[in-house]
Amino acid sequence: MKAYVLGDNGPSIVDIPQPQATGEEVLVRVRAACLNRADLGMAKGRAHGSRGGAGTTLGGEGAGEVVAVGPQAKGMKVGDRVMGSISGAFAEFGLMDAGRAFVIPANNMNYEQAATLPVALNTMHNAVVTAGALKPGQTVLIQGASSGVGLMATQIAKLKGASLVIGTSTDASRRARLAEYGADLALDTREKSWVDRVLEATDGRGVDLIVDQVSGHLANDNLRATKYEGRIVNVGRLGGMRGEFDFDLHALRRINYIGVTFRTRTIEEIRAITTAVKNDIWDAVVSGKLNLPIDKVFPFEQADDAYAHMTANKHFGKIVLRM
Repeated sequence: MKAYVLGDNGPSIVDIPQPQATGEEVLVRVRAACLNRADLGMAKGRAHGSRGGAGTTLGGEGAGEVVAVGPQAKGMKVGDRVMGSISGAFAEFGLMDAGRAFVIPANNMNYEQAATLPVALNTMHNAVVTAGALKPGQTVLIQGASSGVGLMATQIAKLKGASLVIGTSTDASRRARLAEYGADLALDTREKSWVDRVLEATDGRGVDLIVDQVSGHLANDNLRATKYEGRIVNVGRLGGMRGEFDFDLHALRRINYIGVTFRTRTIEEIRAITTAVKNDIWDAVVSGKLNLPIDKVFPFEQADDAYAHMTANKHFGKIVLRM
């Protein structure tokens, strides 16, 4: 089968053996796959969890139809249209854990739309609802809100009854579109007054919850923008892995600071997160209330161009490979 594989001189499309479904896996004929930030690092040889290095088939998220079912896989059958995490999604066929699979709604959702959703749904339901413990009427700030997962976070926050959702982006054109996906206020964190504007919007208290995909140099400003006994959930570190942290301010404001990642979770924990999405917000997925914009679709043969497009960091929403 054709696959986009990392070699010694970078990734390229090559022929590799088709994988076989074992245990609780299903084999999926991939019809569409999405790029995520982790894919950029892996294409440069960096590991992401247990995956990475030369010989790795890139891609981690996609949609297609089940063509084979492992002997212990439950609830799946050949012919099911599914979306979810696929180890090596940038290929004609990939393996999906049956416990992490979402059956694509039987409405008009196509494979390209479906491929945009799994990572964002799991990541941000966990960050906003489970780790973030958002309650109706509370206020939320999403750092890095114009990314695919950020746009999902704003929508989930609104769906769960947030009274105020603030989104940030340093790009003016993307910031202007955040209202389409649930943001009541859009801010540029390069402006020195951005924390003051958060405090002004919350009557001086700060927000109940920050979902932070940036961190780095923003760590202390986030503390200032969070209310006493508020929560910060650190999801990503696009602005840097390290930064100054005012431990006294953290203590004075009695902030609950939570770090999350899927890289160190067990398969059972990730299955539980998937189940929580299905039990809590799946109706909103089926109805189309939770959705993500597709910035651009590339044919699989132009995978290099898709990576270049993401590297340029001018996209709004998801970048899709049509397989």
